[in-house]
Formats: sequence, structure tokens, C-alpha cells
Amino acid sequence: MLSPQQAQDRAQDLVERARRAGADAADAIYAANASEGIQIRLGKLEDVERSESEHIALRVFAGKRSASIGSSDLSPAALDELAERAIAMARLAPEDAYAGLAPAERLSHAPWPELDMIDPAEPTPQTLRALAEEGEDAARAVAGVTNSDGASASAGRGVFALATSHGFSGGYASTNHSISVSVVAGEGQAKQRDNAWRQAHHAHDLPSAAEIGTLAGTRAVGRLNPGRVKSGPLPVVFDPRVAGTLVGHLLGAISGSAIARRSSFLLDKLGAQIFRPGTVIGEDSHRPRGLRSRPFDGEGLPTRTGNLVEDGRITGWLLDSASARQLGLEPTGHAARSGGGSPSVSVGNVHLGAGTLSPSELMADIKDGIYVTELIGQGVNGVTGDYSRGASGFRIVDGQLAGPVAELTVAGNLLAMFAELTPANDLEWYRAINVPTLRIDGMTVAGE
Repeated sequence: MLSPQQAQDRAQDLVERARRAGADAADAIYAANASEGIQIRLGKLEDVERSESEHIALRVFAGKRSASIGSSDLSPAALDELAERAIAMARLAPEDAYAGLAPAERLSHAPWPELDMIDPAEPTPQTLRALAEEGEDAARAVAGVTNSDGASASAGRGVFALATSHGFSGGYASTNHSISVSVVAGEGQAKQRDNAWRQAHHAHDLPSAAEIGTLAGTRAVGRLNPGRVKSGPLPVVFDPRVAGTLVGHLLGAISGSAIARRSSFLLDKLGAQIFRPGTVIGEDSHRPRGLRSRPFDGEGLPTRTGNLVEDGRITGWLLDSASARQLGLEPTGHAARSGGGSPSVSVGNVHLGAGTLSPSELMADIKDGIYVTELIGQGVNGVTGDYSRGASGFRIVDGQLAGPVAELTVAGNLLAMFAELTPANDLEWYRAINVPTLRIDGMTVAGE
């Protein structure tokens, strides 16, 4: 794996080869990853996995025609061939009026924010195995846990670099550590499964493996003997482990490509009151050690810190350069690159601002409702906002959790759901999308 500076140099070299081959403009990305993971099941070693990948991708422009191509061969001869093939492909491609590099005057330049995404310590396979064993042992020690799907611990490192023909060159590295435990509780047909996992750039930011294992075991036992609920309109409370998916649907709906295609349920809602007044959804791409922190976007533009939703109103769309041109707007630094091809849209670390009530206070006046801990399926229509997903969790009776429930569906429309959304005060900062417990009144629950 190359260092960030070596990766920048290699990407810049490929861009220069493309220009010599006849490209009007070009950009190149280098991406490499290496990881090692250990999986344990029932106290025995089940799998040892080591993976390494290295890839360079080139995008070239011939007028308004473009093409992308990639290779894992970084030799000079292979890079020359890559450039020549890309140019030949571009000259045969159809014209795209919105194709092109990001505006040169908006490019980001060093020095970039210090994001602290590199943990210098590299755990040995023995250390990873010990962590996995510790996590599984803690989960299996929870009364009611009867079997294990396994526990794993992994560590890895990645490097990303981008170079363009109009003056941008940058690169950065990051590390990642994760622990995961999944166990089974109960016997026979009454078995239930659940899990817990955490991921961080620095190993010291993770809870202990025993904490993660105990949480997995407690969750699995808590699901035993689920009941059913009657169908009808009910308040639904989303646990933070699933509440972030609601913000994810918002992010997809405000992406520039969805707006440009007119395929978003939030079309023409810019500036409208979508959430309750006071609601804030913020983005921080420069948060130290954040899972989605990055110094620049996939086109070399500055990433940002700001609010995507302010006082309940959407502040703008998420735009790469192509969708910005299509909409007659400016790009917002949300371009992402993965492997090759044209940029897509991605965000930095996102959070939904906490409310003033604790989760128990948020549920206190609910006579009959549902507390959701798991969502199943993909029943969300991004064009209409219609929402329908399988769910399981707990029944809420007189403001208290009153036993597990399963085999139910929660449904509504995202616009109506956003308007009714009330956050609790238990916001924690360790996910890519950080969201407190959320309450939404008036959803339709389908059970028996």
C-alpha cells in the first residue's frame, strides 16, 4: 500500500499520462485497503481473514464526452495503456452537457483540517482473537443465551488520493477497528437472535469487548417470547440503533441527482417547514475521529460543517458538480468516489439535534404504542415518501416497555412522519449518522 503522498504522486502521474494521450481534462483516484479479522464461535477459532486491495481509476474528458476505467496494475506500462484506452472510449461516448471537472476556482487546497483518523497501534492476530473471545464469553454468560453465531474483531487501514488536471492533488489515510458479537437465546421454536457491534478509527474509542458482548446477550434474551399487536394507528418510538435510517431517507431525497431527475418526495420543498420548528440536522465533515470525516470531497472541493436542516427547514441540496450544473446551482462539496466512474453524493458525519426529554419522559404519556429496535425490508418509496417496513421491538403500555413484540409492520408517509418527529435527549456520537431516540405519533401499525 502506498503512503498518501505516494498515492497522490501516482494519481497525478496518471492524469499527466492521460493529458499526453489527448485528454482535454482528467482526474484519477487511488484507493487501497488492508484489513485483518478473526472470528470465534463457541470459543473456537472459526475464521482468519486477511484482505488487501489496491486500485487506481482514471476519468477522462474529450469535450463533453467522458469515460472511466480502472486497474489494479500500477506499473508505468499499464498506466499508459489505461490512459490510451480511456481516451478511445471517451471519443466513442455520447455527449453529456453536464460532464466536467469541478469548478477550478472552488477547489480545496492544503493545509486541510487535522482529522485524527490514524491509530498508530496495529493489533496482532492474537490480540484480535482475545477481543473476539472476550466478547463472545461475555455474551454467553448472560442468563438465557443458549448458542452463538460468533464474535469477530478486525482492524484495517486505508488510503485515498485524488488528482485532477486543473490543479488539485490530495490524499489521506485512516484506520478502523471493529468488534461484533451475535448470539442466540432460548430453545427450540422460541429462539431469538440479536447482536451488538461498534466501529471506530481508534481502538481506544471502542467500548470493551465484554461490554459489547453483554449488550448482544441482553438484547437477544430481551426478545424471547414476543407477542403480537393489533393493527391500528399508534405512536411509534424508534431506538437510536434504527432511528438513523429515517435521516438516511432524508439524505437520499435531498441528493442533487434525485432532485435533478425529479424523483424525490422532497422536490419543491426547499425552505418549507418539513420538521417541527427548532429541529436541526447538522453535518460535520471535520469532526476529529468521525467515521465519515474527510478533508475534501471526491472532486477536490472543500467538505463542510453546517446544517442540512435548520429550524425544521431544508437548507439546500447535496450537489456534486454534474447535478449542480443540471440544476443551475453550485456544487456543495458532497461528491464521493468509490472505485471509479462518475462521482456520487455522500455526506460527512450527520446528527439530529437532541431534544429536552429523556427517553422515558418521551414515552410517559403513551398509553399504547410500539418501541422499535429492528427494521426489516426496504419498503420505502423515494418518489412518494410512502414508508412501510417490517419491525420488531417492544410494546409500550402506560409509558413503560411491556414485553417484546414481533411480526409487525410500521407504515406512514415520510413527510407526515417528519412533521410529527420528536427527539429525546440521549444523542450519542459514535455512528456515521447520530440520532437520539425518536417518537412519531400517528403511524399505522399492522399486526394481527
